[in-house]
Amino acid sequence: MAHSDTEGDPAMSGKLVVVSNRIPTGDTPSGGLVVALHGALEQSGGLWVGAHPDTAGPGDTGLTEIDRGSYTRLAFHLSEAEYDSYYLGFANSVLWPLCHGRADLVELERSYEEGYMAVNRRVARLLADKIEPDDTVWVHDYHFLPLAGELRKLGVSARIGYFLHIPFPPLSALSTLPSPDDFADWLASYNLIGLQTRRDTARCLEMFRSDPRAEFMTDGTVKFQDRVVSVRSFPIGIEVDRFAEAAATPTDAADLGADMGEQLVIGVDRLDYSKGLPNRFRAFGEYLDRKPEDAPRASLLQVAPPTRERVAAYRAIRAELEEIAGRLNGAHSELDWTPIRYIHHAVDRDLLAVLYRRAEACLVTSLADGMNLVAKEYVAAQDPEDPGVLILSRFAGAGEDMTEALLVNPYDVSEMAEAIATALSMPLEERKRRHAACLRVVRDSDVSGWAQRFVDCLRNCVPTLAYDGLPDEVPERTRSRTPVPETS
Repeated sequence: MAHSDTEGDPAMSGKLVVVSNRIPTGDTPSGGLVVALHGALEQSGGLWVGAHPDTAGPGDTGLTEIDRGSYTRLAFHLSEAEYDSYYLGFANSVLWPLCHGRADLVELERSYEEGYMAVNRRVARLLADKIEPDDTVWVHDYHFLPLAGELRKLGVSARIGYFLHIPFPPLSALSTLPSPDDFADWLASYNLIGLQTRRDTARCLEMFRSDPRAEFMTDGTVKFQDRVVSVRSFPIGIEVDRFAEAAATPTDAADLGADMGEQLVIGVDRLDYSKGLPNRFRAFGEYLDRKPEDAPRASLLQVAPPTRERVAAYRAIRAELEEIAGRLNGAHSELDWTPIRYIHHAVDRDLLAVLYRRAEACLVTSLADGMNLVAKEYVAAQDPEDPGVLILSRFAGAGEDMTEALLVNPYDVSEMAEAIATALSMPLEERKRRHAACLRVVRDSDVSGWAQRFVDCLRNCVPTLAYDGLPDEVPERTRSRTPVPETS
């Protein structure tokens, strides 16, 4: 990763420190985010810290080095009680539903927040003596909202950036939290807050605007008590060329149903209530009810690996989805055809790329999503001379820029059924035009460029503020109550 803006500046010569709940293992990392950060860390000789893959660990035993390589990977252990309170509890039974617009699913238990804060304090203690003042720290996702504040209390003065991979919650939802004012306070301890979309940026600025502790500077930064923070959008992407190459690799999966003239619609999502899967199945069933008898057969291939099955809401969505799939298959199946193929386990990404290319349409019908990289993967996988059609929820972050997809309301089953019919009968020239426009968006947000933009922006942020006042350059600025949104 190049950092032309900071080369030669000794204040910017330190290592990159990445903190995330998950940490890559093995010699060959996979997945767009992991690969992008892997490259950045290799260049700086950095450090990646995350939870140990063994979730039944002994708890507070320090950091364990795993998988030596060109940079250091250190893992902290979670006890069973910590996993229940910090991860399954506050992170995934409070923050996740809150950010995805499901305040009705929030489970408030005092032990959840206590466990969440305790893990963040412990990780801060483990990290503090490994961070030098000229280092750059990049914290990822909702598991570590309070981490910067805890590091500041321990005297860490390095630049610390934060990226939220999921939607930013609306202001009204924050009142659901046990201590609503904490959310803004946590975020204000970072130098840079990175969000997926302009909509998320607006929501974050709205939160600060409503807080009497915050003021807005004319350059768009936010002064919060004795700290200054920047808020920007950095739409995340994928490894475009690698995914396109994998999609074009010949394999038997490319012939799935094609020899019988069958059209294929694909969906790939973790089994989560935010993905809109029940309505997706209902929409496909309505499409089958409506389609002309002489239209080609169409099948929906839904890949939905399990996740967080110890959380009650996830068990409920699985049961609902299986009931709908069984009912629709019972009503529409024939001896040689099953309209819904429902796979409840993970599928290799290279195989998925081939299946994307085979599919005439892809359904991304999230009720709420930070970005949704399936939409970008599907577009990257297509043959430009005969592309499929992306059907995309307007509530997915990808829908903000991929406006030439067929944008749908995931709450409207009939509208989605009509979009499936439109996609499967769309003329070639229109498919090519829409695909080319979407592909430009996908290429512009390639994940390696995304990582570079964030790190460069963080390294050029206003230095961390001392807790006894603002740095010299800040008092000269003019305060304003009107925010200036920033995007990248």
